[in-house]
Formats: sequence, C-alpha cells, structure tokens
Amino acid sequence: QVQLVESGGGLVQPGGSLRLSCAASGSIFSIITMAWHRQAPGLQRELVAAITSDGSTNYADSVKGRFTISRDNAKNTVHLQMNSLKPEDTAVYLCNVELKMFYWSRLQGYWGQGTQVTVSS
Repeated sequence: QVQLVESGGGLVQPGGSLRLSCAASGSIFSIITMAWHRQAPGLQRELVAAITSDGSTNYADSVKGRFTISRDNAKNTVHLQMNSLKPEDTAVYLCNVELKMFYWSRLQGYWGQGTQVTVSS
C-alpha cells in the first residue's frame, strides 16, 4: 500500500505565500510523476503543476510565474511553493503520484486527502 500525507495549507492574505508538501510512503519502487491538483467549490478539479522523475515540469497557465513545484526523490516528497497568491487560488489542493510498487508492476495512481488553501483578506 501507498500513503500520501499532505501539509502546509492554511489561510493567507492576497499577495502572500504558502508552501505545500506531500510525502509518499509504503511499497514504492519508483515514482514517475508527482503533481498537485486543486478543486474549488462548484468547479472541476484542475492540474496545477506536475514534475517527472527527470525534473521536467508543467504548470497551469494561471499559476505560471507564481508557483514552483519541486521534488526530493530520496524522500519521495513533492513541494509546491505558492507566491503572490490570489483569492481565485482558494481551493482544496490534492497531491497525486504515479508510481510503480515493484519493478514488474504496472503504473498506478494515488491521491492524497487534500489540504485547504484559502486566500482572503
């Protein structure tokens, strides 16, 4: 089994910063992609940022230049540094990983429980 533990959400004023972290543990052979998604009330879940095992990154247009995703492969951890936060960034942020539990396993996806980010004055 694989567990994802997220941390770092909270309430911040517009223009402020937050850093989210997600640590994966359990039966893990290799993690291919680590990503953050978000879901606001009444809206579809959207990809915020993703990073592959070789360090390639992908960002939603709405967060480019403000958010930075990074990962620590030795600790199976992914971070999302969020700067210049806006009220429209308010959402539940969910960690997602695609990994192989063993070298012969197929690729599987796992989701964290989510952490609330609220941007408000």
